[in-house]
Amino acid sequence: MAVPDEHSRRDFLQGKAAAHTLVDKARAWVDAKSELLSVELDAPSVLHVRICRQAMACQFALQFHEADREAPAAAMVALDLIEQLESQLTVYRDLSDVIEINRTASTQAVKVESGLFRLLELATRLNRETERAFDITSHPLSQVWGFLRRAGQLPHQADIDEALLKVGGEKVQLDPHKQTIQYLQDGVQINFNAIGKGYALDRAAEQLDSQGLRDYLWHAGGSSVLARGANRADDRGAWTVGLCHPDEPGQHIAEFHLRNQGLATAGGASQFFQHEGRRLSHVIDPRTGWPAEGVLSATVLAPSAAEADALATAFFVMGSAAVADYCDLHPKIGAVLVCPGEQSSRISVHAFGLTGDSWTPVG
Repeated sequence: MAVPDEHSRRDFLQGKAAAHTLVDKARAWVDAKSELLSVELDAPSVLHVRICRQAMACQFALQFHEADREAPAAAMVALDLIEQLESQLTVYRDLSDVIEINRTASTQAVKVESGLFRLLELATRLNRETERAFDITSHPLSQVWGFLRRAGQLPHQADIDEALLKVGGEKVQLDPHKQTIQYLQDGVQINFNAIGKGYALDRAAEQLDSQGLRDYLWHAGGSSVLARGANRADDRGAWTVGLCHPDEPGQHIAEFHLRNQGLATAGGASQFFQHEGRRLSHVIDPRTGWPAEGVLSATVLAPSAAEADALATAFFVMGSAAVADYCDLHPKIGAVLVCPGEQSSRISVHAFGLTGDSWTPVG
């Protein structure tokens, strides 16, 4: 899909973001290189505007209706917040709240900001519910496998075993009364790569809600989406996003129709390397220390973008049977797993917890 030409609105963007007016048809636009892809909507009389900015090593974009005149100014405040959250959560700079936690929490309890503490509590709950398939302490494993440097490599098993000794949610102690975090052994490190974008979208949505904006769609990096309110370009009021074939980006597998939901996809297409015929991706099973295999992509619908983001990674690790059990126990969660088929050119698609009006299989 062609992306509209960028133009600067310096009177309110101040050179930090780009704005697009989607004139031909209202579209839900996501980077075509990602697992998620655009779907055209059927109301060309309704114009959408899209404002975007780089953050967290990806593009954050807000899509809203042109008629909402207050949206551009609100969007800039929300994008500023996302940049602040990146400064808080990153492990790729010299200083951040998370870097400071990793430096000192093994020797003393560290008090953290209230929003970050809520994120830590959510991560702890999801670690427990997924039986450790989602784990923010898996940072040492990503280091050993080279994926933090985007240079995947096969480590020695002894190095994997050593990293595993530092991994596990039980090694992190939270005090909700004091809002502190402490590591219970040396070498533990946390990393919010698998939940940070979704968390930023949720916080940005809170900001927009406080400023009276109700109908919009957030994208983050093409793999995380948050829909709020109604899409006036759709008869059903839904924001529709398409899921791409993991090996054929131009081919859609399904369309998701979002209403006040988060959506996220995890897959191994962006970072992986081949070893003895195996495709080893950057999504590592924190229980074994090895890259997860058997799933090509995992897509999750959840009430919040943070939950969707984290569970997409967990479901990629867990596989179909465990995901089915999870969705049975959590009726607000839906998922689609794309797995290898019996023949190399085919795939198998498994859906869990989805209602008929929340998605449409394609093909």
